[in-house]
Formats: sequence, structure tokens, C-alpha cells
Amino acid sequence: MIKRIKIAILILMVAISGKMFCVYAQEENPNFVRRVINYFGEANKPHPDKKFDISFIGAPFYSSEAGLGLGLVSSARYYTHRDAMGVPMIDTPPSQLSLKGKVTLGQLYKIEGEGYHIFPKDRFRINYSAYVYTFKDKFWGIGYEMDKNDNNESIFKRIQGVVKADFVMRFGKRFFIGPIASFSYNKATRVDRPELFAGEPRETLTTGVGITAYYDSRDVPFNAYRGIFLRYNQVFNPRFMGNKYAFSQSELTASVYKKVWKSGVLAAMYHADITYGNTPWGMLPTFGGSERMRGYYEGRFRDKCEMDITVELRQHIWRRNGIVVWIGAGTIFPKFSDFDIHHVLPNAGVGYRWEFKQRVNVRLDFGIGKDEYGFNFSINEAF
Repeated sequence: MIKRIKIAILILMVAISGKMFCVYAQEENPNFVRRVINYFGEANKPHPDKKFDISFIGAPFYSSEAGLGLGLVSSARYYTHRDAMGVPMIDTPPSQLSLKGKVTLGQLYKIEGEGYHIFPKDRFRINYSAYVYTFKDKFWGIGYEMDKNDNNESIFKRIQGVVKADFVMRFGKRFFIGPIASFSYNKATRVDRPELFAGEPRETLTTGVGITAYYDSRDVPFNAYRGIFLRYNQVFNPRFMGNKYAFSQSELTASVYKKVWKSGVLAAMYHADITYGNTPWGMLPTFGGSERMRGYYEGRFRDKCEMDITVELRQHIWRRNGIVVWIGAGTIFPKFSDFDIHHVLPNAGVGYRWEFKQRVNVRLDFGIGKDEYGFNFSINEAF
């Protein structure tokens, strides 16, 4: 009952704020609404004259993990290589920065940012992401047998902060290689069923370094219509870097994009995340949420190894509107010798796309898994 009251209050607040916005716009400045409409109408058009083209959008949203909430999204495009007249050079793809903030009735408070910075003539690239959040999360334990059991569902408060970045140099036309670094802080408090953690530490601080190498022929990194992306990350988290629990991580991503007709793109991705050593619970590979195996609760299935595959059709419908449909499958396991085909979980879904900026979509996805489903709101494509 209390949850329903909170939802009703939030909906009422959104409705009242919208009504106040319209009244203010009509009484104080009759052209204000038109300017807002024009703002979003121009957001997805190219603005090569702007050195830093940024737009903002805020809206209520719903996700299965966090419930009803309010989100603020900003996206920026910029070019690092221009001619004497200020016109972007075609030898350098656009760079992008996305910032997101979320507050929900499910006690999720999150700020995150991610982006690509592409240097002139695409000689170097920096790929980065960072987020911090606190959330009333759920935990089922570690391993497939524990995680599939609905009776293991438990509550805890999670605090997490993550920073990842790599700096790569281009070799040849499409190949990039360089160092990668990561920092992660995880803390579990107010744990409902501590036995499910199986003696794992409640608080961990992890620092890692390694190497990344990838081949990239995509036309646009953050929303490709065509091309291939192959990436391998090898990260080490040794004790001498201050890690209480030493482990390493090997991650492979392979994606392909192809136009199947004028307004349709077929995209496919294979992903594998394998860890070795004493991997703490907060760093175990998992899936679900807004990127991989959408529709599953993010973090429900976790173990030392994870693999998943997705095939998605992206179809433009009308003006700035589009839809996607996808099918996929994924699983977790402790090591390769324990891989079990019977533990592979199915996945499918449908999503709506609205072009917020040129080649940058705001997306709403509805995913279906085995005995569960989920909604997610985000920006940029899932892969």
C-alpha cells in the first residue's frame, strides 16, 4: 500500500509540474512553449558550426529493478579536427559524451557518464565510463543453481562506484591497441540474508590495469549502421596494487552491423567475460539490466564466467521514431569445464527508439527472459 501511495504521489507531482509549466508558459511568455518545441525539434539536426553540440532531456521512466522514477539525460557531439573555416574533417569521426542521472521510488540514486574522445585523424582514442550509485538491491547468491531459485531472493543496500578508461593508438586503418585501467568500489550493507554471500567480503576496493585491442570498421561507434567491431580486454588486479583479492579478467566482444534494407539495420553481438582467481562478489560477471540480456534483473545471475549472444533488428519507422526487436541467449558458469547447455537462458524483446540527437537514440526496451521480464530506459543502443 505504501509503495502504491508513493507511485501516486510521484505521478501527481509530474502532472502538477507539467500543468504549472504550461500555465507559466502561456501567462508569462506565450512563445516559451514554442521555443521548447523548437529546441527538441532541432536537437537531432547536425550543427557543424557548434564546437560542442549538447542537448538535455528529462522525463519520468520505469524500470523493473528500480521502479518509477525521474531521469535526466544529456548528450553531446563534437569534432576534434576542423579545417580553417571550422568545418569538420571527414577523416575524423565525431566524438560523443553522454551524462545520465536517475532518481527512483526504488531508492536508486545514480549519476553516470560515458563517451568516446577521438583525436584528429583518428590517430588516438579515449574510451571512458564512470558511475556512482546507491540502491536497494536484490541478491540471490553466486552460481546458476543459487540464482535460479526464487526463494533465495533477498534485499541489501548497495553502494558502488566505477571508473574505466582506455587510451589506444591506431595501427593501420582499423586496428587499435593500448592500455586500460579500472577502479571499482563495492559495499553491501543492511544485508537481509548474509549466508547467500558465502563468506564473501561486504566491502571491496579493486584496482586493475591491462591491455585492450580492437578492430573497428563501424561508421559511427555509438550507433552503427554498418561495420564490424572486435574487442579483447585483458585486465589484471594484483595484490601489489592494493587489491585484497587478486584476480584477472578476460573479456571478448564481437559485433557486426549490416543494412538489410534502406531503413533497417541488423545487428548481432557475442560477448564473453571470464575471470580467474579470487574474484570478489561485486566484480563477478553478470547480465541483465539495460545492455545484455535485457529483461533479466541486473545482477541476479552472477558467477566467475558469463557468455551471451544477441541478434537485433533496428527499424526506422517515421521521422525520429523507430523500433527494435531482438532475440538472444546467455549463461553463467564457474569454469569452462562446468559449462552446461541446460543452463542457457533465453531472451527476447522489443523496444522503442526516439532520435534525441543525430545518431543518438533515447530508448525504452521491454525484455522477456525465463520466468521474468523487465523495462529499461536509457540512451544509445545496447551495443
